[in-house]
Amino acid sequence: MRLVAHPGVTDDDGVTDPYDTGRPAEVDTSHVTTPDDLAGVIHAMVNDLRKHKDDWANTSLDTFLDALATSVEDIEQTYAERGEAMPDQPSWRLVAELLVAASGYE
Repeated sequence: MRLVAHPGVTDDDGVTDPYDTGRPAEVDTSHVTTPDDLAGVIHAMVNDLRKHKDDWANTSLDTFLDALATSVEDIEQTYAERGEAMPDQPSWRLVAELLVAASGYE
């Protein structure tokens, strides 16, 4: 998730700091290995959105899809930052991770 500077949000030194403008869905993707697992993640995302719509960064289809495209473009960097190797082949878990990331990507 990208952090953006907000005018008027300053620290004690008067410096404007970035702040978190939204959060991704609070859904665990670590267990996803099958299409049914992925469907469960998607259902959980819908439930999280319904309960916490004001917390999500991307609540409309157009902003979500834009964030999803950016998440896909940035996936290699995301894995590198986590110290993990990018999978040779996409997995159901990777798809789940991208969907959850897109819900909060700025």
